[in-house]
Amino acid sequence: MNQLQSYQPATAPDTFAPPAQEAARPSFATTLKDDSWTLKEKIVYGLLAAVGVGGTIWIGRKIVLDAISSKEELKSFDEGTPATTAKQIKMAFENDGWWGTNTDSLREALIAVPSQEEWDKIVKSYQKQYNSNLIHDMADELQTTEYNEMMQIVNAKPLKKGQAPQSSQYRAWAKRLKAAFDKEYGFLPGTDSVAVDVTIKEIPTQAAFIKVGVEYKTLYGTNLLDDLRSESEFGQYDEWLQIIVKKKKS
Repeated sequence: MNQLQSYQPATAPDTFAPPAQEAARPSFATTLKDDSWTLKEKIVYGLLAAVGVGGTIWIGRKIVLDAISSKEELKSFDEGTPATTAKQIKMAFENDGWWGTNTDSLREALIAVPSQEEWDKIVKSYQKQYNSNLIHDMADELQTTEYNEMMQIVNAKPLKKGQAPQSSQYRAWAKRLKAAFDKEYGFLPGTDSVAVDVTIKEIPTQAAFIKVGVEYKTLYGTNLLDDLRSESEFGQYDEWLQIIVKKKKS
């Protein structure tokens, strides 16, 4: 055997060595535990991770809420639905971009609600369309006296459509009249004559008006007719009396 054939290298050349297995990439959690990172770096990257997760959740939630809002708003094109009334209330709040709430439109929308059951549906529809609480928005948009008046309109509704008004109806009318008397215009006291007019017209009979007067006396200790006279101006008192006198007696 010649020397060439008998030669065997002690070790294989490095070029033929199998490649070393690549180390596994450390996870983000492992990285944060690495002592080579400063505390500041750990806090910064931890916050970035939290913001990323939170942002993803927020975007997902917004997409879902927008989809619910769009679906519910489509129902507002049908006349007389809870979604339509909810939209009318929102439009009254926005008042075509003018300052304040259109209380006349809001009052009209609430008076048209037939029952407490329907009102509950309106509140739920408002939440779906605008992702907001209707009662809270009403409190934010209105003066205290206006809010009291509007809530009395709602609270006096029968539980279901077609049922007789609740026994608290007379008290609700009394409270609405008092709220109208206590209206303020800026820092100046005044009377919401439109609210008074609407409320008096709602009272169906002279007998019902007398019962409202009894409730008013119980609540506030004064005579309703006397307050009507003192709160009126420019012949309004006579106009309000004529409305009452023209009602059927019972």
